[in-house]
Amino acid sequence: MKAVEIVERGRRVLRMEREAIQESEARIDVRFAKAVDILARSTGRAIVSGVGKSGLVGRKIAATLTSTGTPATFLHPSESLHGDLGIVGSSDVAILISKSGESNELVALLDHLKRLGVCTIAIVGDVNSTLGRHTDVALDAWVKEEACVLDLAPTTSTTVALAIGDALAVALLEEKGFKSEDFARLHPGGALGRKLLTQVRDVMVTGDLIPILSESATMREAVVQLAERRGIAVVQDGDGKVAGVVTSGDLTRLMEREDNVMPVPVRSVMTTNPRIAREDELGSAVVYRMEQHGIISMPVIDENEKLVGVIHLHDLMRAGVV
Repeated sequence: MKAVEIVERGRRVLRMEREAIQESEARIDVRFAKAVDILARSTGRAIVSGVGKSGLVGRKIAATLTSTGTPATFLHPSESLHGDLGIVGSSDVAILISKSGESNELVALLDHLKRLGVCTIAIVGDVNSTLGRHTDVALDAWVKEEACVLDLAPTTSTTVALAIGDALAVALLEEKGFKSEDFARLHPGGALGRKLLTQVRDVMVTGDLIPILSESATMREAVVQLAERRGIAVVQDGDGKVAGVVTSGDLTRLMEREDNVMPVPVRSVMTTNPRIAREDELGSAVVYRMEQHGIISMPVIDENEKLVGVIHLHDLMRAGVV
């Protein structure tokens, strides 16, 4: 019975926080759009500040903004009044987080920010508070009650503030046209960054290592290429475009039909509409097509449809794409 009661307590907290976010969603209005516009037009950084639990929320919001293309830093309001205010420039945008909107430290910081001409956004539990009334935009983070049974410990209020911060970051990255490649460049050390950052041109075989055959070649020439260049040879036409490919599988099937394969023209063996990759494609997209069609290599073409390389599954694996 005790376990059942504990489980219900947990569910109650999650239920209350879910309902608080739903209520917050209903209050999103043009002020939110204005906040996103201010951040999007800013040529400086986002300076995020808050006290106590709101400060912890602020640190996470600053980290999320930074990782999605908006340079941001957390500024502790107390430390700001003892020298750290020097990091703030007039082109920055400040995001101040407070449930009451009356935090002495934040109100004091707001006064100094106004003197510097900094645009200010509040994520505040009372839009009629000092912060709510004197910032340029006040986003409503009001909650009916905390999930804490004493209605004291910040729970639903910090969840809503954090959710609004996430909403700002995501709406902002869409407004800026931030793409997966941009995300990868900001996360080069992680597995996700490697997957998103790797393009076909980064790992393809190029130059003299491309296994090329002319349209007039015979299988005698193809056998050499297949043996030396990992089981694929690309047939190139006179314009430098891909006319077809010959694979080790094609050779095996030909040998089952013909006693003497050497004089056979590659034109009669090659696949004339092969799967092709583009040099600016993401490696992950090519891996998907390889898996879909059961192949391990593709010719690579440039924007002019000219052959520029060959991409192999094993090279993509070594690059960490798979």
